[in-house]
Order: sequence, then C-alpha cells, then structure tokens
Amino acid sequence: MSPSSSVQDVARSVFTPSRSATAILIAVATVLGSAVRGDDLGDLRRDLERLRQQNERLQQQLDSQQKIIGELSEAARRKESDTASPQHSPEVEKEAPVSSGLFKAPGGSVRLGAEGGFGLFHGRPASTRPNTDFRVDEARLFLEAKLWEDVYSFSEINLMTREQPDEAVELGELYVDFEDVSKLWGQERLLNLRAGRLDIPFGEEYLSRDAIDNPLVAHSLADFWGIDEGVELYGSAGQVSYVLAVQNGGHPMVKDGTADKSVTLRVGWDPKSWLHGSVSLMRTGSIDVAADQLSELWIGNGFFRNLGPSSRTTRFHAELAQGDLRFLLPDGHVALSGGAVRFDDNDPQLDNRRQLFLASAEVVHRFGRRVYAAGRYSHILAPEGFPVAGLGTFGQYFFRTLSTDVWRATVGVGYRFSDNLVLKADYSFEGGSELGGRSRRRTDLFAAQIAIRY
Repeated sequence: MSPSSSVQDVARSVFTPSRSATAILIAVATVLGSAVRGDDLGDLRRDLERLRQQNERLQQQLDSQQKIIGELSEAARRKESDTASPQHSPEVEKEAPVSSGLFKAPGGSVRLGAEGGFGLFHGRPASTRPNTDFRVDEARLFLEAKLWEDVYSFSEINLMTREQPDEAVELGELYVDFEDVSKLWGQERLLNLRAGRLDIPFGEEYLSRDAIDNPLVAHSLADFWGIDEGVELYGSAGQVSYVLAVQNGGHPMVKDGTADKSVTLRVGWDPKSWLHGSVSLMRTGSIDVAADQLSELWIGNGFFRNLGPSSRTTRFHAELAQGDLRFLLPDGHVALSGGAVRFDDNDPQLDNRRQLFLASAEVVHRFGRRVYAAGRYSHILAPEGFPVAGLGTFGQYFFRTLSTDVWRATVGVGYRFSDNLVLKADYSFEGGSELGGRSRRRTDLFAAQIAIRY
C-alpha cells in the first residue's frame, strides 16, 4: 500500500460526520501523501486522530444545540396556539383594567380601542328575530389613560348592544382605578379601588359575554350582567381573590330611587392552574317602582320588576347566590354554575315571594389552533312563576306571561383567525312551561357572527 493511499484511508475514517469536509481532506491528503515518507506516516495518523476527536466533540455540541432549538421552537408553537385560542380564566385579570399593561408601556399613556360584532339572526315565529335580521350586534369604543402613578381611568361608549331596541349611544363603564392602595402598608395587590360606573361583579359570565370573548353567539339563559354607578374594592392574596361592590341598584343612570344600595361580593379561589372556583352573593337593595322602575341587574334577557300592580306596589328587591367552577383542559374548558334567587315586593294584598333555581354548563373543545366547537345548557326553575323573556318576544314573556320552567341548549362552532378576529355560528333550542301549564314554543334561534377587536 502506498503512503498516499494510506493517508486517504485515514482521512475517510476521521471525517465521517461531514461529507464535504471528508472530500476536502482527501484531496489535500492526496497531494500531501506523495511527499510524505513512510516514517512520517505515524505522526500524521496521530494528528488526524486528534482532529477526529475534536470533530466528534463539535458534532456533539451541534446535536445538543439543535435539540435545544427544537425544544424552544415547540414551546413557542404551543404558546402561539394558546394565544390564538385562549382558555379564558375569569380570575386571571384579578379585576385589573382591561389593558392596564398598555398604560405602563413606554411611549404613551392613552389607548383607544374598539370591539364589535356583525351577524345574521334567524329565529322561529315567537322569537325576538323572526325576520332573518342582518344587524350590527355590538359596537363599543374604549378609552384608557394613565392619570397618575398607579391611577388609571377607563371609559366605554356603547354605540350598539344586542339588548338595545334601536340605535342609541349609551355610556358604558366609566371609572377611575386606584391600583395597589395596599402598598401604603407594604401589601401588594391586596387592596385596589374603583369608583364610577362599573360592571356588576356577580357570577362569572359577564367577564366573557362580549362578542370577541364569548365562544358562542348566544348567552346563557340567566346571563347575569349590568353596569351601575358605585364603588368597588378588589384584590388578591395567594390563591384567593375578591371583589366587593356597593352600587345604586336601580336602572336610571342619573339618580337612585332609594337610599338602600345594592351590595355584591364575589370570592374566587385558584388552587390549581387548571381549576378556578368562586362564590357570588348579591342583594339588589330596595328598588322604587316609580323612580327606578327596573333593577340594573339583567336576568333572563330582562330585569327584576315588581310583580304586584304599580297602583299598590311601591318597592321590590332580590337576593342572589351563585357558585362557579371552571376546569381548564389541554384543548378547551368546562364551566359549571348553579345558584338561587329570592324575590319579593311590598304588594299589601298578594304574596309575591318567589324562589328561582338556576344552573348552567358550558363545554369548549379546540381542534388544532383555530377551529373549536362549543355547547352550553342552561335552565331556570321558578315554581310560582316569574317573568323570563329568554329568546321569546319581550313584550309577551316579560310583561304579560310568567314562566315556571325555561331551558336553553346551544351548540356552535367557531374559527379564531386571531385574538382579534373570530367567525362563529350557533343554534339555540329553547323551551319550557308557562304558569298554568302551557308550553313555551317556537323561540329557537340561529345566529352567525363576525367579532372583532382592535
């Protein structure tokens, strides 16, 4: 065997990880081999062995780096997937401003935003939408600003909401938020204060009922929500969070018919990253039939109202309790709620006391990053009869007919292009019984909606 052929064999055995490097070395070795004497071949073999060992160490480092890059890429992909189809945990925000992080970002202290939804609604003859309506279902403008250190303001203008009978510009939330008041005595996040016109913090559905956040177009049957004037304390300590609000209770914005205020307390608990629970308690306070007319709290696609005739009934009130559980799953969530309502008015001739029992279950499952399916079942039992409008004609089921048993089952699908653009459609089956035994029928509703936020 010639010295040049021996050098080529050694080169092939050294640089097996890289074909290009092997080819170059073979070419160089061929040139040099002719000049190498047999007694120098041993030294050359030792040098090449050292190079082979160095090459192996470099290859191991490269493999390790590629593994790390792969793990980081997979983590980024999962995070992007979670962001594209968020699993909303109602207590994540801990009642902080909607976009408080944007206030603190360098380069500006004011943010203007908007949310909206446009849809098609087709209902059966006794429903609220019997004529296949195209409509702007929701349109809101938001203005957020930093006023001072840890002091922020939030303003909301409702250009259109589903509950409005026609076009009207209304004031939504408007408040000043004093964050981290408890820092004055060395406790962070324990006490924060809001004052102004605020969401009524009863239950958890109000936190995700806006079009861009709601996985379905429809809401639950009870659908507790409302905006009222007052003050609110909120905070958290470890796994426990709370919200305590004192508000007017009556429907008018500019005055309150009585000195008796509504009080709402919600206490949340997050023992695990995948489990959230809360208990909500509320009293509406005494509501004046002439001055307030209706409660500010929304229930069953309507309000609390007096059951006795206004000629002899001057006040009414309600007390409510509800528990909520939310389980976060790898590809969705399950949310459960159940509660009770006690109602009464001061009709001197009739006993209008009522007990209501409410329940709801919601399931959402994602298929990949964009597509999801959702279902929700909700139920209201009112053995003595109560005005529950639901998806039925408002004038009929809120003012003239009392219902004893109403249920709603909604199934739907959605496609989430991003956090700010969602296309979804659902069908709601609704039925029940009126006081006297007659069935509630023909109120089913199909809805399709595009929801946006910017």
